[in-house]
Amino acid sequence: MQWIIDNKEWVFSGIGVFVLSLIGAFIFKGKSTTSQTQKSGKNSKNYQAAGDINIGTKND
Repeated sequence: MQWIIDNKEWVFSGIGVFVLSLIGAFIFKGKSTTSQTQKSGKNSKNYQAAGDINIGTKND
């Protein structure tokens, strides 16, 4: 606490706010809340994945 009082000009300047924001971002980093949705038409085939899809190829 004494360090913050002694260095209040630096801590609350642009550089200090930037560094504190980086530290806060790493501490409070959360999981992504994105989700995938898919709509399909009549008699259609739909494939959905979070990565690559190979259709019609043999798995090695």
